[in-house]
Amino acid sequence: MERIEPHILLGAYTEGVFPMAEEGELLWFSPVQRGLMPLDERFHIPRGLRKALRKEPFEIRMNTAYREVMRGCADRDSTWIDEVIMDSYQEIYELGFGLSVECWDDEGLQGGLYGVRLGKAFFGESMFSRKTDASKIALVSLVEHLRDEGAILLDTQWLTEHLKQFGGYEVPRDVYKELLAEALEELLHPD
Repeated sequence: MERIEPHILLGAYTEGVFPMAEEGELLWFSPVQRGLMPLDERFHIPRGLRKALRKEPFEIRMNTAYREVMRGCADRDSTWIDEVIMDSYQEIYELGFGLSVECWDDEGLQGGLYGVRLGKAFFGESMFSRKTDASKIALVSLVEHLRDEGAILLDTQWLTEHLKQFGGYEVPRDVYKELLAEALEELLHPD
């Protein structure tokens, strides 16, 4: 397999399913408990990060280095992001459904995150940091951007300790499917 066809990949997201590569195999997931990040006042910026944000250590850019962000996310000992995933998401990006948030400084790209944007939903795929707080600052910038755009769902797939500090929480799959349907309502039923 060279890539996942865009209609299959985007269709999977509309059903609450996403792919990951493992040892050359493509696996599809729909977690029983789904991780979400609040886009309202429940989103919490830890005190130390507030200080870092005031110093403006990075220039925030969006969609200027989507594949480079994916490569940064894949650059670790164990990764589920292989060339099939990268090629597939690059195509999604080129079709206008990808979103990357990037933290740049004089030395280049220092961190960021990427995912898929459909309707009023953003599906976060992965994040990385080369310098302190870069991925966290990218997340704060993403939340601000999604609020401005009127998004109502920020899907983190699974809940990690890292995401809990920002107010991340879990919902059962059936609740997630209801939230997803609401976020995709205008996209799937454009009356």
